[in-house]
Amino acid sequence: MLELKFGTKTIKTDRPAFVMGIVNATPDSFFQKSRGGYELAMELIEQGADVLDIGGESTRPGFTEVPVQEEIDRVVPLIQKIRDCSNISISIDTRKAAVFAEAVKAGADVLNDVASMDDDEKMLGEFCKTDAGIILMHRWPENYAQKRDYSNIINVQNSFFEEKINTLLKNNIAPERIMIDPGIGFGKSFEETVLLIKNCGSLMDGKYPVLMALSRKRCIGQMTERTVDDRLIGTVAADLFSVENGAKMIRVHDVQAAVDSLNVMKYLKK
Repeated sequence: MLELKFGTKTIKTDRPAFVMGIVNATPDSFFQKSRGGYELAMELIEQGADVLDIGGESTRPGFTEVPVQEEIDRVVPLIQKIRDCSNISISIDTRKAAVFAEAVKAGADVLNDVASMDDDEKMLGEFCKTDAGIILMHRWPENYAQKRDYSNIINVQNSFFEEKINTLLKNNIAPERIMIDPGIGFGKSFEETVLLIKNCGSLMDGKYPVLMALSRKRCIGQMTERTVDDRLIGTVAADLFSVENGAKMIRVHDVQAAVDSLNVMKYLKK
C-alpha cells in the first residue's frame, strides 16, 4: 500500500503510483479534452483519480496571462461544487497568491505552482498561513542561456529544489508537505527530458515524492512522431517508465488509461 501525505489529507493506493487528473477551467489549454468543469471533474473521479488538479490559467507555450479575479472566478466555484459532493484531494494550479488563498478557502488541499513561488512575492506568505501542501516545479529562468551541459540536469535540479525546500523549512513547513516536479516541457531540452524520466526517483536522493507531468507533451510527440491527440499510448509508456524509476504520482489527462496501466503494473510486479 502506497501512502502519501498530500496537503491536509493522507491518500492511499494499492497501485504503484497515484493518479492526478487534470481539470483545466480554461478555453485555451493545449489539449482540448482537458478543458472543462464540474462534469469533467466527476468523470475523472469516477475513472479513479486520486487527486484533481484544478487550473484557471493555461501555462502552455505562448499562453495569455489571466487577470487574478477572472482566474478566481474560474476555479473557486468549481472547487466549491466538487467539495459539495466529494472529499477527493484537490490541488490548485496557480502562480498567484490571491488565487491560491481563495482556492484554499473553497477546499483546495495543495498548491501546484509552476513558478515555485517566484512569480508572486506574496505567495510564500500566503502559503505559510495555511496547512496546504505544495508541489515545487523546476523551470529555467526566461533568459537562461540555451547552451548548457544537458547531462548536468539532475545536479541543477537538486540545487534548485534544495534552495526552495530550505526556504520552506525555515518557515516551519514540515517536509511531508512538500512534493517536487522536474517540470517536463518547461524549457527542457529533449536530452534533459529523457534523463529526467530515467532518473526522476534520484532527485533529492528520493527524500521527497516526485510528480511526473508528461501527459501528451511535446517530448512524447518527439518520441512517437504523433500529434497531441494521438499521444496517449506514448504517454502511458513514459508514465509507467517514470513510475518504475521512482515517480510517486503522475499528472494525466487520461485518468482511465493511467489507472488501468498502473493496475496491470501492480499485478505484474507481484
